[in-house]
Amino acid sequence: MITVKNLSFSYTNRPFIENMSFEVKKGEIFGFLGPSGAGKSTLQKILTGLLTNYKGSVKVNGIEVKNHNNSIYEEIGVDFEFPSLYEKLTARENLRFFASLYKKSLNADELLKSVGLLQDADKRVSDFSKGMKSRLNFIKALIHDPKILFLDEPTLGLDPSNARRMKDIILKQKAMGKTIVLTTHNMYDATELCDRVAFIVDGRLQALDTPRNLIMAKGASTILYTYLQDGKEKQSEVAINRTAEDELLQKLLNENRLLSIHSSEPTLNEIFVEITGRRLQREYGLFCAVISESSTNMGFTSFICFFQFYISPCFLHFLKHGEKKRQS
Repeated sequence: MITVKNLSFSYTNRPFIENMSFEVKKGEIFGFLGPSGAGKSTLQKILTGLLTNYKGSVKVNGIEVKNHNNSIYEEIGVDFEFPSLYEKLTARENLRFFASLYKKSLNADELLKSVGLLQDADKRVSDFSKGMKSRLNFIKALIHDPKILFLDEPTLGLDPSNARRMKDIILKQKAMGKTIVLTTHNMYDATELCDRVAFIVDGRLQALDTPRNLIMAKGASTILYTYLQDGKEKQSEVAINRTAEDELLQKLLNENRLLSIHSSEPTLNEIFVEITGRRLQREYGLFCAVISESSTNMGFTSFICFFQFYISPCFLHFLKHGEKKRQS
């Protein structure tokens, strides 16, 4: 479906993509994962024909992207991070306008219903929240029933409920035989959605495989067990393939002193750090997304705040030493 060989792209003598090669199979969800500035969005623009002054070969449906005519846009749907909508038109009018540009189209109201926007179909887009615009832009990419979807951060800025709705639609599109290429720095989305993922850092392809294979090849599953000693609860951890060699664990099992035992395995995010030496999220800090998802004539009535800590080892080190200092 998509074949890329020895792709390089530079702008003002700065390389954005360097000697990249990969294939995307028909009917799979293929994910580009990497931190901001890694080259993911640039790669998407090349694949969709927005940037053509590249070196190497990029073929979509067997045809070099540079040689594609406008008919390719009947086959692909594009949902990039920043919505391209007409603010003065309603949601329904936007979809009907974009549908008129193609030879075939899906029912606009059914698409609006699928992302929870049917009740807002006759509102101007200028009155929409950021999350609502994001959902509308997403179904705009589906309006002509394309064979290939290019999605850039499809769940970014959405509350958990609507993010779940979007992921369900993406999986449904895959079940219908669509080929989906998405970029994200959200490893949870990548693990759930993608058949294969490519790690990209500084315009270079660092790894490519299924999420499961990457985790199994690089990470060792562990078990964490809790036990009583001198009347106090204590914990210990051991690699799952070394349990027979763990004398403490064997002793606790024989003496029936185990309180609990849990298995765990590395996350895709941890594997990304191990392979690339880079983090997808900030080292530490507070991420706050304020999302308004509904409105009335009196103004926005639903405001949801989501706070998420991205805690790195250095932040944990700070917490531990701060606690020790406080106790002393």
